[in-house]
Amino acid sequence: MLIAGKVAVIAATSRLQALSKCFSRPYCRPNHIQTVPVPVPPHDVFISHRGPDTRRNLSGLLYDHLLRLGHRPFLDYRNMKAGDKLSEKIDTAIRDCKVGVVVFSPRFCESSYCLHELTLLIDYKKRVIPIFYNVKPSQLRVGDIYNGTCVSDQKELEIRFSRALEEAKNIVGLDFNSSKGYWSEFLQSASDAIIEQISQSS
Repeated sequence: MLIAGKVAVIAATSRLQALSKCFSRPYCRPNHIQTVPVPVPPHDVFISHRGPDTRRNLSGLLYDHLLRLGHRPFLDYRNMKAGDKLSEKIDTAIRDCKVGVVVFSPRFCESSYCLHELTLLIDYKKRVIPIFYNVKPSQLRVGDIYNGTCVSDQKELEIRFSRALEEAKNIVGLDFNSSKGYWSEFLQSASDAIIEQISQSS
């Protein structure tokens, strides 16, 4: 009887030790406990630009400057990665932003993507700051953006683009001539204007 009791105690102790070892291993822990992902705050500034014109100068520098100041700017090639849906990502960034910065360059209006972004900013009634980079407002107009290709609802799109463009041209903006202006001063003044608009939209 005594021997049987000792055997039972030893067996129970062994089971407890095995159970303790199991729970001390990461792969034995319950798998229903999951970490909750931290939501990413929306971008507060959307920078619309024609990549070949200003990606490596004004738009890129402005993005970096705002980032250093603690803001969350959106610039397509900086914030998008392989696999992202272009229209979905951009539309969401525009919808959620507080301020839209439109960098008008001489060939801005040749891009249907740029005009689409501008139109969305106007349609969403966002605060818009136009920057006229090496171009005057009077020189901007919507032409044949599809190069003669027949596109469904093309006429309607061109009318919407033209209306958005005219509205943006009537907003007090910033002018910068890259051959005469001072980059550091302009970036500072542009950032100040953007930050002021962000604070007013909060």
